[in-house]
Amino acid sequence: MTRPSAGSAPSLAVPPGAVPSSAAPSSGRSRGTTTATTLPGWAFVPAAAGAALVLLPLVAMLTRVRWSELGPLLTSESSLTALGLSLRTSAAATLVCVLLGVPMALVLARSRFPGRDLARTLVLLPLVLPPVVGGIALLYTFGRRGLLGQTLEVLGIQVAFSTTAVVLAQSFVALPFLVLSLEGALRTAGDRYEVVAATLGAPPSRVLLRVTLPLVAPALASGTVLAFARALGEFGATLTFAGSLQGVTRTLPLEIYLQRETDPDAAVALSLVLVVVAAAVIFLTYRRRGER
Repeated sequence: MTRPSAGSAPSLAVPPGAVPSSAAPSSGRSRGTTTATTLPGWAFVPAAAGAALVLLPLVAMLTRVRWSELGPLLTSESSLTALGLSLRTSAAATLVCVLLGVPMALVLARSRFPGRDLARTLVLLPLVLPPVVGGIALLYTFGRRGLLGQTLEVLGIQVAFSTTAVVLAQSFVALPFLVLSLEGALRTAGDRYEVVAATLGAPPSRVLLRVTLPLVAPALASGTVLAFARALGEFGATLTFAGSLQGVTRTLPLEIYLQRETDPDAAVALSLVLVVVAAAVIFLTYRRRGER
């Protein structure tokens, strides 16, 4: 190897395979700016039309809110009863989603077994299934003459048209949101840290609690919040499987549907509550993702 002569400038040759700093990718902010400037101008037209399709109905609803009467409308007995029932059942459904969805996501992401793709398809089916169809499926499973309902009826347990039915309906439609979010995070994170922990002698349960779950904690939190929001807004499956009994199964979406015929102002005010909750959920979820 030749040495640089005295007084000569050090060599600036770039090793093979290295990328000069000037050619290296810039920060995320610069990449985002570059991508925006390379977009064709016509792309902003349908993008604006799509935004208008989403925002204009919300703006139209806001124009119908009677702000001076908002307090009395939201604090009426029927509204508070429906809101309280929705919060309780949505919290219970979210707990069910966490208890069942975390193991399901782990199995789908970390294990290999025949029919895994089919199992994933069936787990995510409620995402695209009409909620009414889900309600009918639950009714023929847990109803009096259902697959499990007859046995439960003999034991003195009635599920259909009860608060338990509301929780089951909400869990049915919300579970895929948590599974999808968590499974994607598990696949992205990989299993190298878990393999290292297992190599060092940690048992599987300890690896799960001390390595896997902390690694995907942001995705678990986002999936949990999305599941809660989906459960809070559930309508079709709840109406079909649980009915609309005030104080028992009449959740906030069902109350809005009924108030639409008798008191449109109350229906708009209650709809505003769900819009605010949904917007807060989406904001917090994507803010958490952006901070990672």
